[in-house]
Formats: sequence, C-alpha cells, structure tokens
Amino acid sequence: MYERVPVTDGLAAERTFLAAERTLLAYVRTAFALFLVGVTGARLVDDLLLASIGYVLAFMSPLAFGMGVLRFRRSARATRRLLTRVER
Repeated sequence: MYERVPVTDGLAAERTFLAAERTLLAYVRTAFALFLVGVTGARLVDDLLLASIGYVLAFMSPLAFGMGVLRFRRSARATRRLLTRVER
C-alpha cells in the first residue's frame, strides 16, 4: 500500500490509522462498561427509577459501539483517500 508514497507521508498515515484503532478500542471499552453498569445496576437496585436508568445505560451500549465503528471506518477511508492522492 505504501510502495509509491513518500516515507514521511506513509508514517503519518500509519500513525493516523493506529490512533483510529485506539479510539475504536476506547469506544468498545466504553460500550462494554455501559452494558455492565446498566445490567448490574438494574439487577441490584430495588428502586424503579434507578433500575430504569440501568436499563437505559445497557441499551445505550450498542449505540456507543456503533458510533465507534462508524468513526473508525470514516477515519480509515479518509486516510486511504489521502494516500491515493499522494501516490499520484
């Protein structure tokens, strides 16, 4: 992928891709934590309001995961586009 790209541009693209991966992992970690806190809170608390907050947190976890995946794909696509522009 980096055969005809200048070394500095290739390294910058690699750093950008790795940063996007780290951001994706942070989104996955956040989604997992939301799910665990939500389910645990909903199961351990007898108060209806707090249990409903727990369920809301649990249902928000797929949204956080989906946002992370979308941001990662958008960043990877933009990095690829920049690399193809530099190759020409």
